[in-house]
Amino acid sequence: MNITLLQRFVAVVDAGAHVPRAAEKLGVPLASLHSSIDKLEAEVGHPLFTRSKSGWTLTPAGTLLLDEARARIAAEPAPAAKPAVRAGGKAKASKGKGRAPAVKGQPKPYKKRQGR
Repeated sequence: MNITLLQRFVAVVDAGAHVPRAAEKLGVPLASLHSSIDKLEAEVGHPLFTRSKSGWTLTPAGTLLLDEARARIAAEPAPAAKPAVRAGGKAKASKGKGRAPAVKGQPKPYKKRQGR
């Protein structure tokens, strides 16, 4: 199982099965969190939550997965720190001639009109 899916599942349970609050805490879009839960349910083969108008509740399969998910997350090594990227850099100027915008009915400014 993907560790990210398990982390999102645990975040939803820790937020009291309140998906918008969990999405805000994780910093992911709500639709992404819903699809992650759906993927995890498809992978497990059982529904993890019972969904109703009053809210979500954990099913027995979800309770079993919760214990396993917390164990796997704890056993997972911490993510490596991302190297600091130095800000700035050399700005590159355009070396082109640059053109004025073409106006309909007007001659192009960078071409000479042909005399008669």
